[in-house]
Amino acid sequence: MSKELENMLSGSSLPLYERAVVFAAVAHGGMKRKGNRVPYLSHPVEAAAIVAEMTDDEELIAAAVLHDVLEDTPVTFQEIESYFGERIAYYVKGESEDKMREYPPEDTWIQRKKETIAFLKERADKNARILALGDKLSNLRSIRRDEKAVGDRLWDRFHQKDKAMHGWMYRQTAEALKELAGYPAWKEYDSLIREVFEQG
Repeated sequence: MSKELENMLSGSSLPLYERAVVFAAVAHGGMKRKGNRVPYLSHPVEAAAIVAEMTDDEELIAAAVLHDVLEDTPVTFQEIESYFGERIAYYVKGESEDKMREYPPEDTWIQRKKETIAFLKERADKNARILALGDKLSNLRSIRRDEKAVGDRLWDRFHQKDKAMHGWMYRQTAEALKELAGYPAWKEYDSLIREVFEQG
């Protein structure tokens, strides 16, 4: 991270959430959501808002803000641990996909999603599942909005172009997160899956 950011965060009196937003804003600086002009930062901030509806755990809410910095930016695990501590770094790492960058992303999409689903089903604790639900619900809300605007052209912006495969991934994830079925966020997620993937 830049020296300027280091100076801002080291010994900062900003609350944890605000520090996470500053860090994520710099890490994702200039990035946009796939296929549109929406600043990327809108996604982790929305994911954190969803997480905050399910828990008052400030570290988990901060991890939601930071959940894509390992996966999509040059930020390292050590930097997150240094600025935010071991627990937040642990949850960010758990939410980060192995991008297998030595291969074309379209070739590894199914394997990467299977690994994520297996983690959520078999090894993730409830906190990690809450974090994943915040991320996936934010993504699915965005997909629903964009699909209304551009129709099936939406799927061309992804490495995986087959809508049915996305449906498979979102359904499997919902099943892996069934522990959270009592939360309004899971109910919304389940409903959006039906709207996007099961209605003609």
